[in-house]
Amino acid sequence: MSVFPPDFLWGAATAAYQVEGAHDADGKGLSNWDVYSHLPGTTYQGTNGDVAADHYHRFKEDVALMAELGLKSYRFSVSWPRLFPNGRGEVNEAGVKFYSDLIDELLKYGIEPMLTLYHWDLPQALQDAFGGWESREIVDAFDAYARLCYERYGDRVKLWATFNETICFIGLGYLTGMHPPGVKDPRRALQACHHVFLAHATAVRSFRKSGIQGQIGFVNVMQPNDPITDSPDDVAACAWAEGGFTHWLFDPVLKGCYPPELLAAAQQGLGVPVFAPGDEALLRDNICDFIGLNYYKREMVAANNDVDGFAMNTSGQKGAGGGMGFKGLFKFVRNPKGVYTDWDWEIYPQGLTDAIMRINTRYGRVPIYITENGLGAKDPIVDGKILDQPRIDYLRDHIAAIGEAIKLGADVRGYYPWSFIDILSWLNGYQKQYGFVYVDRDNGLARKKKLSFDWYRSVIDTNGERL
Repeated sequence: MSVFPPDFLWGAATAAYQVEGAHDADGKGLSNWDVYSHLPGTTYQGTNGDVAADHYHRFKEDVALMAELGLKSYRFSVSWPRLFPNGRGEVNEAGVKFYSDLIDELLKYGIEPMLTLYHWDLPQALQDAFGGWESREIVDAFDAYARLCYERYGDRVKLWATFNETICFIGLGYLTGMHPPGVKDPRRALQACHHVFLAHATAVRSFRKSGIQGQIGFVNVMQPNDPITDSPDDVAACAWAEGGFTHWLFDPVLKGCYPPELLAAAQQGLGVPVFAPGDEALLRDNICDFIGLNYYKREMVAANNDVDGFAMNTSGQKGAGGGMGFKGLFKFVRNPKGVYTDWDWEIYPQGLTDAIMRINTRYGRVPIYITENGLGAKDPIVDGKILDQPRIDYLRDHIAAIGEAIKLGADVRGYYPWSFIDILSWLNGYQKQYGFVYVDRDNGLARKKKLSFDWYRSVIDTNGERL
């Protein structure tokens, strides 16, 4: 008997900007990434999502491949500026129709949609109008966008997520300056993050008023942090890392409040986040139904007296990244016994079991979906075949880690490897491949099944019994 429940959702995931292309087709407005990726020096070799995998024009072909793979569910995001070219106001009906047709095509094959409302592509018009996430105006704009999606898709979509990986689009957008809008200011970062949580809570409230018979959640990076030694300094540093990378991001959506000690430190030290009347009640009264965990790696943490900033590896050359940390608080350090990808991410399947159980310990037995997990690699092509055995090994070990968490009592309901198809990897271009399906960029974006395709189909067929 499989350890996975009979109704377990075996899926895969993508995101709109990374897969759709058609950046200016059929009335779509500009997103922040449409603008940012065209600025010199912002992405690897100037790559952008103008065409991506052209899923916008080829979604029926792609959904047929999903059906052949045996997917039970597909997680995708909606492009906000495809529905509202100006971020609010006039609706682009052609954009609404695209996602409606995609949903219908999925359901035709018995594939359950999981819809993410925001996966980083903010309408540029809202960034220009009032500074995007730095303004409270964003809350009402996001709620209007969410309500349009509920109205048009709520009769067919039962699984919803508001946001994907706040730590990335706020942290990289407002702390490191590596994502749009390219800001490096912790005060602005924390206030923008607060507006994300308010937008989430408002959208949850609207969802529950909509009468949709479904569930709505929030998707976060789940990166377990462990001290590199058991010294008091390293243990204390790890507590700061865990607080900032986990508790600050999970508590508001699962507890309805910030971690009190971190909130006090932020407000005393930086004067943010600034609360308006009603903010506390809004967060408290609109806790989400489930949590989505995006797990790729864990980080080893040490006390930090020297590193200040983040130098990420975006080239895929091992060791190309620099130090990462906040001086005086903590830094991430390499595990001398660890196994790492070409992008310097530790491969540590046990960390996924740990991550799930840490959620259980802090928040109770909350419903969990593993909404992303995968190996970014440069897949070898031999005699025309894409031999991604390392991806099979990676996914096998992480699926087993989920099984261990289920045995320990966790309520894990689905698994969505990143990604269904090879897509644009934001700052890393097209060289960092994650998919079960290869996109031949030298041959008209032809789709080709990788070695992992048939392997994952067998996993799904046996409900995870045969890995």
